[in-house]
This record gives sequence, C-alpha cells and structure tokens, in this order.
Amino acid sequence: MSLLYSSVPPLKACPGQETINEAFHRLAHMSDEISIAVGYISLLSLKELDEVVRENNISRVTLTVGMYGKEGMPEQSYHKAKAYNRKWQENGIGEIRLVRSFAFHGKLYYFSKRNQPIAVINGSANLGVIKLEATNLRQYEVASLIEDQTEILNTKQLVDRINADPISSNIDEVEGLQLIREKNCDLGKSDLAEPVTSDDLDVYRKHQTDLSFLLPLKVPTEAERIAGEGSKDSCMKSNINVCYARPRSSRKSRDWYEIQFTVDKSITTQPGYPQKNAPFIAITDDGYKFKAHTTSDGNKQFNAVGDELLLGRWLKGRLVAAGLVKPVNDTMKDVTREGMITREMLDEYGCHNLRLTKTDKTIEDPEDGSLDVWTLFFE
Repeated sequence: MSLLYSSVPPLKACPGQETINEAFHRLAHMSDEISIAVGYISLLSLKELDEVVRENNISRVTLTVGMYGKEGMPEQSYHKAKAYNRKWQENGIGEIRLVRSFAFHGKLYYFSKRNQPIAVINGSANLGVIKLEATNLRQYEVASLIEDQTEILNTKQLVDRINADPISSNIDEVEGLQLIREKNCDLGKSDLAEPVTSDDLDVYRKHQTDLSFLLPLKVPTEAERIAGEGSKDSCMKSNINVCYARPRSSRKSRDWYEIQFTVDKSITTQPGYPQKNAPFIAITDDGYKFKAHTTSDGNKQFNAVGDELLLGRWLKGRLVAAGLVKPVNDTMKDVTREGMITREMLDEYGCHNLRLTKTDKTIEDPEDGSLDVWTLFFE
C-alpha cells in the first residue's frame, strides 16, 4: 500500500511519490476497465474522464455519484453528465449513475485489464482531482494505492454494490432529482433588469390571481436545425430564433440574444391579456424584475420595455447557464446553426412555455405611475 497526496505545498508528495492525479492517469493507461464511485464531480473532471476513456481505449467505464440524490445537483453538471452517459451507452462502453437511497460520500477508483485487477485508489479525493483547476489547486487530498489482490477484490465488491440497483440508478432513469439552477449572468448585463429577493418573490407568488396565460415557445427540432435551408420556414418562424432570420443590414448580423416573442391570436384575444403598449412589471421565477409590454398589431409581440435584448438575455441566458447552448458572436457565420434553440434543448431543460400570471400587487414607476405586477415563469 502506497500513500498518494495532492501537489499542494507544504504537504505535497515527496520525491518519488505520486500524486493522486498522476496515479489515476498512469493506472488508466494500463487499464481497459475503470469503475468509480465518488461523492461529487466537476464539469472539467467529467470532460477529463471522457478524454481518458477515449485516449486509452477503455472498453468499460462506470461512474457513480453519491451525494446529489440527497442534496440536489448543479444543472450544468447534470446536463453534461447526461450527455456523456448517452455517449458511453451509445458506444456500448458504460454509464453514469446516481445514488438515490442514501448519501454516499466515499471515493473509490478501480482499475483492471482483461478482467484482471490492477489497483484501487481509496481516499478523500472526489472526481475533480483528475483535472486540476483554479478551485482545487490549493485543496489537499490524501489516498491509498491498494495493489494487494485480496484488498482490491474486497473494494471491487463494494464498488459493484454501489453501481447496481437498488442503491444507484442510471442518470437517465432518475426522476424527481432536484436541480440547482446556475446563475444567469447574461441578464445582469441589462441595466433595466433588477434583482428581486427570495422573500419578495415568495410574496408575489402568494399574490398570484387566477388570470394566467401559457405562452408556448416555438422552436425547431434538432433534425430541422440540421436540415438547414430545407426547413427554413420552420426555423425562421421560431419566436426565439429570430436572430437567424435575414439581418436588417448586410453588414451586421442580428444579435444572438434577439428574440421576437410572437404570441398566438388565440391567446392575445382572451379577456385580461395585457393591452397593447400598456406597460406592467414582470417578476421572473429566478428573481428579477423588469418593465414589459405587448406591441404590434393585435398586441401579438411580447417584450421588455426599452431593451430589445433583455427578454432574450433572460430566456436564452438560462439555457446558457445550464450548459445547453453557447452564445454565438456572429449569427451570419453560424452556418450550421449550432446556437439555435431546439425542442431537444427545451426537453433537456424541462421547460417549454412561459407562464404569465397577474398578481393583485402594483409597483410605483417614476415614468408610468402605478403598474400592475405579473409573474413571468419559465415552465
């Protein structure tokens, strides 16, 4: 048994002694199977593990994460983990699982070649140790490298139990998992959006009335996005992908955050729907407020007042924060439409509509006087 340390001074590994990171990559290079059970993961460590699997032609990989079932899982990590899980399953090499029945805080790494055990790393290091980054460069971890065959097999039996039903489940099969939403940094770039405290948001929730409207998001499927010009009508009629429509100037692309939220006449003609050019205050479910209104013929356009990108920064910014899409700097150069919002993205995020609900509260506005307050939720 050898002890492995982090590389943090003054407790860094002694000369000739491996760090946990070094031992992991060395053993992975010797293996064709890796089985891991840890408490937590990071985005960069997920990517690193996938690269290790690819570069070393690993034929079997299982990653089980033990703490998120009880604590909730950061949404970026969740979506990335699901993506890698699908990739590994499609390639027939493995899966990512979550412990659901209890909180598992262990850190176990098993390596084998042709069904013959090589070693086990057992210690304090979560998956983040395999990819050093700013958040863990000064973090000290210690682990044991176990090479005794009896001890390896004992540990492997424990890992196998954690990796199996009913203790854990494939991440695609987990229902009711609490997701910890990432902060939408894009909306903060607008001076017209103000944060709302969680207490105030709870007050507005309690004062919602029965006057409510469900506003569907019109988006193409992934297949339609890939088809490109062949499905131009479908893509261009999407109310949140208007940035891919013909630019107003041949010299300047539309901003990726630009959306043109067109609401169907069957909704806008319902009693109580906001009247054209009559401003109101929108309170979002993630804790922001801004002035909004309806415009155009038949009050079919829904948008923020004074900032044509604000609604897009709120809506698309949430998908960016979730790690489901990346902003596009120049939409005219995005010929494959990688930045286009698709139905599959909304499926993954779990939201397909905006819910606009009137409250019985008002807010005094210095320009427009007393304004009605509506809640605007992405659901």
